[in-house]
Amino acid sequence: MEAPLLSVVVPFYNVADYIGECLASLAAQTLRDVEFVLVDDGSEDGSAAIAAEFAAGDPRFRILRQETMGPGPARNLGVRHARGTYLAFADSDDVVPERAYEALVGSLEETGSDIACGAVRRLTPDGLVPSSLHVKLFRKPRQRTHITGYPDLTRDRTVWNKVYRRSFWDERGLAFPAGLYEDAPVAVAAHVLASGVDLLNEVVYHWRLRETGDASITQRRMEVSNLEERVASLRGVQLFLAERAPRIKRAFDEMIATWDVRFLYEALEDADEGEARRLLDAVVPCVEALHPSVVAGLGAGRRLELHLLRRRMLPELREVLRFRREEEVRVVRRGIRNPRWYAAYPFFEDRSRDIPAHVYEVTRELVLRVHTDRVRWSGGRLLVEGRASIKRLDERHSKIKVWLSGRKKARIALPVHQEGAAFVTDVAVGKPGRWSLHVEVSSAGMRQSDVVRVARRQLPRGGRGRVRAALGKGGRLAIRVRAGG
Repeated sequence: MEAPLLSVVVPFYNVADYIGECLASLAAQTLRDVEFVLVDDGSEDGSAAIAAEFAAGDPRFRILRQETMGPGPARNLGVRHARGTYLAFADSDDVVPERAYEALVGSLEETGSDIACGAVRRLTPDGLVPSSLHVKLFRKPRQRTHITGYPDLTRDRTVWNKVYRRSFWDERGLAFPAGLYEDAPVAVAAHVLASGVDLLNEVVYHWRLRETGDASITQRRMEVSNLEERVASLRGVQLFLAERAPRIKRAFDEMIATWDVRFLYEALEDADEGEARRLLDAVVPCVEALHPSVVAGLGAGRRLELHLLRRRMLPELREVLRFRREEEVRVVRRGIRNPRWYAAYPFFEDRSRDIPAHVYEVTRELVLRVHTDRVRWSGGRLLVEGRASIKRLDERHSKIKVWLSGRKKARIALPVHQEGAAFVTDVAVGKPGRWSLHVEVSSAGMRQSDVVRVARRQLPRGGRGRVRAALGKGGRLAIRVRAGG
């Protein structure tokens, strides 16, 4: 029998509510030169009968059976029996858009890359929504890229939105580990080992959020055993990247610190003492292995949570999590000559807890944010409306100043009407020249300033008298005043 162009491996276990829709989507693929290797992982419901119906009616479907061993070994069994030039995977509760494999295989045929991958949507009871895990990765197509040049691909931790070149898969000895969360170790390793990767901005996979039957692995993410396996998977990827691609590990660590730990915190808040100990035993080595620059780059709240997690200070961690969820944090100033600013989260300056002050410091987070809402003429006067505030500082107690800056350090203070972070200023200037508009915000002893910038569409048409608003260098709002006469 002639080998097909593509083999799609589909493990299944007790998914009678969903497998029919999955297999129907595979049968409808516009790429016809394909085989579907279905692996029954010891199903006990009607899944096997549904799969058998498809296999009886379509010779492209084949069924393999094994005792229940989990999705990783089931996939490996399917790979051993796959005959295609290219290899893909689908989960039996999901749906594959009809052009997906045609687009992915077509890209590999064109570029010679080892992997082609595409965008993902979550399939919810209310319809399709973007997958937060994948949404930023596939906004524009890329050919023969690589994770070293595009480190955000560390977020692409799933295997089912891809097609792999089978020769690449075999040469690199790729295989799925046992246990849950078997995708990430393979998906990330493949990205590192590939010679080139194609990214398609076409949706190639619908990832289901189940509403009936057993919850999926990702939907059971609050279970202690589930989280232990999730962390073990992440730790395995950390170790692989530390050895094979240390420059990429930082990007992967960023995702752990900002994405994966959220699920751990949710579980820790309700875990009993034994469960909490198990979770801490699993996650502390993973957190301790985070790149120092990743931790340093986090906001004070997240740094504090990780600090307490590493030190296994569970009561304090739970209090910080509650505080961040329910209360607003104050920012306080310490020092006179070289002042620093700190977020007064729980246990700040509590010597009994021995938490270093730098964990709470937010000085570098206090950045000025200026946004122009509107530039308009009103009765011959040029009015600029916008918002200006310093991140983390209470805008209700801030003071805003606005002025024009010109050549030779010329400066003209302007009147300002302020309500919180909102301001309106009357750009009244009679002196000829080219001026830029500046804003300054003072709050809690911090003072910062910047130029006011606009988009071209915000500029009012024409001028009034000798005054005209224009777009300056770098998007600056430029005020041009002609000489009289």
